[in-house]
Amino acid sequence: MKILGKEIETDYKNRINRVFEYIDENLDSDLSLKTVSEIAFFSPFHFHRVFKFVTGETLNEYVTRRKIEKSSLDLLHKNITTTEIAHKFGFSDNSSFSRTFKKYFGVSPTEFKKQNPNRHSKIRQLESKNRQDYPEYEKYIYVIDNLKNWIKMNANVEIKEMPKMELAYVSSIGPQNLETAYGKLMQWTTPKGLMNEQTKMVTIYHDSFKVTQSCKVRMSASVLLNKSVDTEGEIGLTTIEAGKFIVGSFEIGLNEFEKSWTGLFVWMNENGYKKADREPFEIYHNNFNEHPQRKAIVDFCIPIE
Repeated sequence: MKILGKEIETDYKNRINRVFEYIDENLDSDLSLKTVSEIAFFSPFHFHRVFKFVTGETLNEYVTRRKIEKSSLDLLHKNITTTEIAHKFGFSDNSSFSRTFKKYFGVSPTEFKKQNPNRHSKIRQLESKNRQDYPEYEKYIYVIDNLKNWIKMNANVEIKEMPKMELAYVSSIGPQNLETAYGKLMQWTTPKGLMNEQTKMVTIYHDSFKVTQSCKVRMSASVLLNKSVDTEGEIGLTTIEAGKFIVGSFEIGLNEFEKSWTGLFVWMNENGYKKADREPFEIYHNNFNEHPQRKAIVDFCIPIE
């Protein structure tokens, strides 16, 4: 595809944002090229080219990946059968789901679940089993204990009922593009007087780094709104619905985010909570560049049932 003019490219990305939302909400439905292209107001031929330009994937590749990665997270975090998962994500039957899953991850759904014992089981459940592979078990317990200690030393964890939040956002595919996305968001918010000392920036994660290739993880660089606004171009509007969340409050370096997220999910598992089918997010309370130790004061929020 030829290089697009800036205004055209911005309009296209705005339309693709609508497509992302539609796909996320309809993974069990008809997501054919014809159906999805209508959401973006493109012809199927033109949509195919634009979607590949924006995402680096064809629509079919993207949809299949989303279904398989979402299903793998259900295997990790939910007590649910593969048949139920196959139905949930629109596969015709269990064998079709298993075949597609194995093509993507290299193992069957059942084997994937066996290889990830820390999915949603507590340590004491693992301890009660016959430990045939002692070195691996010891290594696993060592890692988990380290993460539990990390959370104990570095986080204040609470269960909170959080209110509905309205946000404006710019999409970022891959963490390598997140800073640019926030730059575009700031260019839009600042002239509108939406930025002040109380303004909160929020990153919403639509994919998990556990199962999605880093460069394909989709995030929304967002700002919390306190009034209704009209958006244009790449700026979209989204909502985080009110609900119950695990909120871990941290003051950490940028290289400690991954450990903190992993540790918080361990805390969730250990305390018997189940992740809800909504996206986790981060709320920032400072500019880390202005911190004397370049640390971020941030809340990590996991939606729970």
